[in-house]
Formats: sequence, structure tokens, C-alpha cells
Amino acid sequence: MPAPERPWGHSGDRGLTSPSVPALTQFRMAEHGPVPSSCDCFVAMPPHTAFPAVIFAKNADRPRDEVQEIVYVPAATHRPGDKVQCTYVQIEQAERTHAVVLSRPAWLWGAEMGANDCGVCVGNEGVWTREPLGEAEALLGMDLVRLGLERGSSAREALEVMTALLERHGQGGSCKEQPEPFVYHNTFLLADRNEAWLLETAGRYWAAQRIREGSRNISNQLSIGSEITAEHPGLRERARSQGWWSGHGEFSFARAFSLEKEPPRMEAARARLRAGTELLQRHAGHITEETLMSILRDKAGGICVDSAGFRTAGSMVSVLPRDPALPCVHFLTGTPDPSRSVFKPFVFVAGVRAAPQVRSPSFPQDPARQIPRFRSSVDRRHELYRRHQAALELMERDPERGQRLLGTLQELEQQGLQGMRELLQGTVSPSPQELADLFLDCVEAEMKFYT
Repeated sequence: MPAPERPWGHSGDRGLTSPSVPALTQFRMAEHGPVPSSCDCFVAMPPHTAFPAVIFAKNADRPRDEVQEIVYVPAATHRPGDKVQCTYVQIEQAERTHAVVLSRPAWLWGAEMGANDCGVCVGNEGVWTREPLGEAEALLGMDLVRLGLERGSSAREALEVMTALLERHGQGGSCKEQPEPFVYHNTFLLADRNEAWLLETAGRYWAAQRIREGSRNISNQLSIGSEITAEHPGLRERARSQGWWSGHGEFSFARAFSLEKEPPRMEAARARLRAGTELLQRHAGHITEETLMSILRDKAGGICVDSAGFRTAGSMVSVLPRDPALPCVHFLTGTPDPSRSVFKPFVFVAGVRAAPQVRSPSFPQDPARQIPRFRSSVDRRHELYRRHQAALELMERDPERGQRLLGTLQELEQQGLQGMRELLQGTVSPSPQELADLFLDCVEAEMKFYT
């Protein structure tokens, strides 16, 4: 891999930004308060990457007080007829599920983003379309992320799993841990060592586009036009029957299914989409994992969100080498605001040790699992989240001490990046046990600095 880049836009630092938070334009809906900005997802592939690998990245922007936890689930074999309880509904279980690492809102079953032991990554985005929203409980888009990872050995296979489950079970139910429902449809970015797929949905209908080179980002917009690689068998007839397409000439999924008048949250997302595209293009040909980390930390373009109602709750960057002999490396924060968080490396090996410091507590009477739901609240903060929050408060209260702590965290992140760079270059050969302990060791090191 090339030598580390200096992340653009932050003179003299190495990825983590200063404690000051620039003022962000607030988009508001009179009846609902701050408009959620939702998420940004990126993929870069040769020839845009600096080395032969696919690099996946995502910011999960969620309600400000929501906790994101990091969960490792080992591979498993299941009995015929077994069921799996997703966030709201129970569905049939697969015969075998892959090992996965997930970054997820602590109250639900699915995930905002994650990876599996086959080198597949998936992330989702909320969208609003002409199809009616399903407030009835069904699969969440975040459930589909996890189901695709657990059951797909490639990006294409994960897509086939997700679309089959979408057609069978539908999508619906509230996507936040509050009594007022917050419902949306979903788009997904899927990637493996060889290719990426963009999957966009409207109710049970969907369209998918294969991405084989270059780079792509998504930000809460339908963006698949006429270049459709795969689609729901009834997609075009649905558009024709609703008067969204004449039935003749070119068919554009985005044109047919996008709302004529988009809500403010989608108008705001359009600016983030442009900013992300421009940043990818600026670095085309030499994109590395550090490039994507710095893009996720970009507050000027609104990609790193820190507003009154929503903020970036967790972030992930994955390096998927084209060479199957090399391991895939996944970097996760497990804490809010990537500009002041540490990306910690995770590698799939036998005997991975879970990090309890990034797991939220469980509750016998969990309000997310009781009917009616969300009538009370619980404290889901995990240990790393608590200490990180105390550090953020220190950065705001005492900028000088905060800058020193930030410098220490930068050093810790750079150690992890350098170690993974050497692993992928073949200049070091850590033992299987060292790799099994890798993420846990990095979490423990970060926590020591907070004390």
C-alpha cells in the first residue's frame, strides 16, 4: 500500500479533526423538528483506488441520542424449520449463516452496515418514493442488511437474498426508538472483492445496478436510471399501471418512482450526494482507506453530521483486496462523530474475541420488544460510548487538553492503519491469536486513553 496520505481539508492532522464544530445549515419541518439527514455510503474500485482493492465506506446518521454498538456473530448451522426473530417479524432461518461483524442501533436486530467472513459489505440508506410507506411491521431495511450478510457469499448472492426476502415479506415498521413512527424505504450498497451493486427499493419493488469500476456514492436518493442490471419482474408494469411511465421508450427507475415533490430531508441529501461525488472524483486514481475515512469526516459538505436532532452515530471503512490470499480488513468506530473517533481494525479469523466494551446492555423488559413499543426508554450506552462521550465533553470544555487527547487518538489510529498496511503488504505475519484479539485490543487501548 502507498504511504499514508494527509487527509485533505485538515492541515497538519492525520484524520481526526479539531473539537470545534462548524455551524451546519439546519433543515427543519415545522411539525417534526430537525429534518434527519440520514446516511452516506461510498465504494471505490480500480482504477480509482491506489492499489488493487475495493474499498467500502459508510456513515450511519441516526437520532442524536441513539447508541450504535459493534456486534460479532459467529458462523452457525441451523436445523430445518428453524425461525429467526428479526426486529419486528419472524422469518424462516437459512441452513447456514456466515460470521458477521455489524454496526447497528443497539435496540434492533439488523444493522446499518457490516461485513461477513466472505468479504461482503452492505450498508443501507433511507429513501421516500411514490410507493406508500409501510407502517405495519415487516422487515426493516436494516434487517435486510444483516440477512444479506449472513446468507450471501458474494455481493450478487447477498442481493439475491435481500430481494427475495423483500418480495416475500415486504419492508415496514418504525426505524427509530421513539413512539412517533419514522418510516422509509431503502437503498443499499453492496460490495465484495470483485464488484459492487446498488440496490434501490420502493415498497416491494426494486432495481439493481452492477458497478464494476471507478467509484460511486449514495445519499438518500433514487439514482438508478435506465442502466438496470436486474429488477423486480413486475417493476415496469407497476410503473405503467400507476401512470408513472408510458410503457414506451426508455424506462428510468428513478424517474418513475421518485416523488414529484421530495421532502426537505431528500433535498438536503442532494447536496451531500454532490459533495461526496466531488470528493471521490478529486482523489480518483489514488483512493485509499484513509481517503475514505477523511471523506466520512467531512463536515463542510455535510457528510459528517452533527446537528440538533441527528448525528453520525457510527462509521465503517472496509478494504477488500482483489487478491483472495489477502485478508479483508474492516475499520469501525463504535462511537459518534468520526472526526473525533478512532477507526479500529477487525479481521475475520477463527476464534475472534468479541469486545464487550462496545456491546450495549440487555434489558428483560425491553421497550423495543414490548407491545405497544417504545413507551419508555432505557440507557443503552455501552462502556466505550460513555467514555468517548466524556472525552467529547472535555474537548468542548477544555480545548487545550482536548487537543492533546485528540493527538493521542490520532497516534492510536495510525498504529492500527500502519499495522494493517503491513499485513496487506506481507511485511508482517501476525499469529491467528493476534488477529483474533485485534479489535478487542484496539478498543481496550482506546479506553485507556480516555481514563
